[in-house]
Amino acid sequence: MTDKSTTSSIRSSSATPDLDWSQVRETVLMLKLAAAQVDYSLNEGGNSINTLTDSFTTMASSLGAIESAAKELKEKYKIENDAQSFIQAQCSSVSESMQHAIMAFQFYDKLSQRLDHVVESMSQLADLVSTPERIYSPVEWRGLQDSIRSRYTMSQERDLFDAIMNGEDPESIFERMHELASGDDDNGDIELF
Repeated sequence: MTDKSTTSSIRSSSATPDLDWSQVRETVLMLKLAAAQVDYSLNEGGNSINTLTDSFTTMASSLGAIESAAKELKEKYKIENDAQSFIQAQCSSVSESMQHAIMAFQFYDKLSQRLDHVVESMSQLADLVSTPERIYSPVEWRGLQDSIRSRYTMSQERDLFDAIMNGEDPESIFERMHELASGDDDNGDIELF
């Protein structure tokens, strides 16, 4: 069953244009909708990541306390080395797992940053397209492109931007970037920003 109000608003937008209808306005509305959806999703995801980050911080603190307590027990009660070795091995295992989770959080942070750039770029594009004096000005378009590129903090974003602006095929760009990213993963470095 369809909602009549939704159906009627879609029909009015796609029906024969009246004097108030504009392709540009419809495009701007769709850009704003897409930007709002991405922004809303980022905010929801950010809240979840903040909760997970707090949890991992608490777990890391607890892990340190467990290791300290195991060491004190060994010294105070002369507990055999096997028990302490077992506890330390388990703590090391948990610590390693936490490092992998932190790397995943850093990936999410990069993803959020990229999507935030997309939202801002779409908003700026919508503003440019909705202003008749600006839409046909090559200077305005170049200014928009310069503004978008200047906000990029990651080299991959700048490389992708430059390649697209130079007319390269997106598929080959993605393939090349994937190969570069795979090579970066091998050395275990995390790009902080």
